[in-house]
Amino acid sequence: MGTPVYLLLATLGIVMLWLQGARAREFATVLTRRHCDTRGLQLLDETVGLERIGLRWTSDGIKVRRMYRFEFSLEGVGRRNGYILLLGTRLETIDDGLPKASQQPPIEGSHQREDTAAQDTDATGGHDDKVVPFKRPKR
Repeated sequence: MGTPVYLLLATLGIVMLWLQGARAREFATVLTRRHCDTRGLQLLDETVGLERIGLRWTSDGIKVRRMYRFEFSLEGVGRRNGYILLLGTRLETIDDGLPKASQQPPIEGSHQREDTAAQDTDATGGHDDKVVPFKRPKR
C-alpha cells in the first residue's frame, strides 16, 4: 500500500522540478534579451540553452544553480557565445565576453549618428534603428 504513495510523491517531485526549470529558463531568456538590448547586441535564436545545473549552499539553504548559454551577434555577422548564471530565481551573473559599456567602442551603424539619419535610412532599406544591416553601408 505504501509503494503507490511513494511513486506518486516521486512523480510529483519530478513535475515540480520540471516546472521550476521551465520558469527559470523563461526568466533567463527575458534577462538575456534585456541585456542584449541595453548593450546593442542581437540575441540570436531568441532563446537560451541549459548548459549546467547543480546545487549550491547559501545562507537561505540549498538553491539550484543553473547556467544557460546564449548566442549573439554584434552587427548581424558572426556568432558569439555568452552565459547567464541563475541561483534559484536570482541573477548571479551575465557575461557576453565583451568589454564593459564604458570601454566598448560604439558599434558602427548604431543609433548614435544624428547627422547622417538619411544615409542610415537608405542603408537599412527604410527601416528604423532596430534593424541591423547584414552588410556595412558604402561611404
